[in-house]
Parts: sequence; C-alpha cells; structure tokens
Amino acid sequence: MPVTRLGLLGFVVVAAACSPGPDTAVVTRVIDGDTIELESGERVRYLMVNTPETTGGKNECYGSNAVTFNTDLVLNKTIEIRLDAQPQDQFGRTLAWVTVDGMEVNTALVERGFACVLHISPNGDDRVQEFNSLEQSARLAKRGLWGVCDPIPCN
Repeated sequence: MPVTRLGLLGFVVVAAACSPGPDTAVVTRVIDGDTIELESGERVRYLMVNTPETTGGKNECYGSNAVTFNTDLVLNKTIEIRLDAQPQDQFGRTLAWVTVDGMEVNTALVERGFACVLHISPNGDDRVQEFNSLEQSARLAKRGLWGVCDPIPCN
C-alpha cells in the first residue's frame, strides 16, 4: 500500500511527539571540573570542555577552582541532560550537555575561564564555533585559568 503525503505527515508528527526531551537527574557527586555522578551511579562527562585535572594524584593549575565552581552549580541539584551524536565515551561515561537552573554548565565553564574547549567530533560539531568564541573571549579577558596559569594545563 503506498504511503500518502497525509499518512507520512501523520507519522512524522507522531514520531516528533514521541521523541524524548532532555532527561533529568540529581547530581550526587562531583568527580572533577568536567565530570559528575548521578543518583543512579551513572557518570556524566560534559561535552566540549576540558578542565584542569584534579584526579589520579594530579592537581593542575586552576583545577580545584573548576571543581568548586562545578560543585556550587550542580551538587544535589536536579539537572537536565541532553545527548549528542555519540552518547558515551570509551570509559562508559555519558557525554552530555548539562543544564541547571536554566544555565548550561558546558558553556559557563568555558565562558568563565574554568575550562578549555575540547571538541571530539561528531559531538559538538554544530557548536564548535560558539565554544571557540567563548574560549577566545575568556582568554583575551584573562578570566579564570587564562589569567593565572602558565602553562595552560588543559590545552
């Protein structure tokens, strides 16, 4: 039986209505500046950001500042999680865009100088220019790590 335009349109509308929006979860632990743990035990790594390391015996310049900022933003709060093209990394962490109280954490970390841009295609392909601009602005204004770290630990 051939698919009519009306039938196809109805399918598209139903499929769009059934597509999931962002998931929500409560953050129970902040692992470092760019990774959190949810109440389910799932670990989430923020897309497009790389903060200075504070795990595995490392304590890179501005790393503890990034952890504190991340903790203040998300710990014990309900967050929204949106996935991109690849939902997990090689370590089994969920890769996501994270929003709390209407603020996207990924952009805030870069914009305020707590993180460098880390673009691993295909995730973030449509936002790489935006993030590079945020990093350039932070760098020029010497915000966060750009004003105190030499060398920059997350480049």
